[in-house]
Amino acid sequence: MEKTVKRNVPAVTAVLTVVSLALVIGAARQLIPKSILPKAPEWLVSAIPHVNAVISLVAIGVIIAGLRAIKRKEYERHRKLMLAGVGLFLLFLVLYLYKVALKGPHPFPGTGLVEVAYLGILAIHMILAIVCLPLLYYVLLLAWTHPMGELKDTKHPKIGRIAAPLWLVSFVLGNVVYVLLYLVY
Repeated sequence: MEKTVKRNVPAVTAVLTVVSLALVIGAARQLIPKSILPKAPEWLVSAIPHVNAVISLVAIGVIIAGLRAIKRKEYERHRKLMLAGVGLFLLFLVLYLYKVALKGPHPFPGTGLVEVAYLGILAIHMILAIVCLPLLYYVLLLAWTHPMGELKDTKHPKIGRIAAPLWLVSFVLGNVVYVLLYLVY
């Protein structure tokens, strides 16, 4: 399977991106039947945004450490940190999709200029998240299918230099959205 993926990284990236976006849209529009989702107590579902905020903060730290590691040519440390970042992102995403599939998106209660600012931040966050998805899949698939010594000869470094900062900003803006939704209002 690894060899097949290696020969088809762009195609696999496209498939994973489409499936991921379909899951997000399906959850946000509540198209996923609640009957197939595991039951959880209300207090646990209500805790998900707060847990995800902590996951996001940890992910921000991990991504920054991963960027520092690659600048220092600490390739193995970079690999471990970025894999940890992907793991945190997946945990975040599973929790987010579960909550949104059950409850729908959380409405913003503010009005006026604050609402306009919130919607602008949310839009940028969402655009960055959508743009990051194929970039992250692409560099992750390259890293999975190539020995570390060969990665420098692929598009991994070039795409990674674009993906990582966008991913970082997306996480930061996601936390700003959280603060506005759950702490300010």
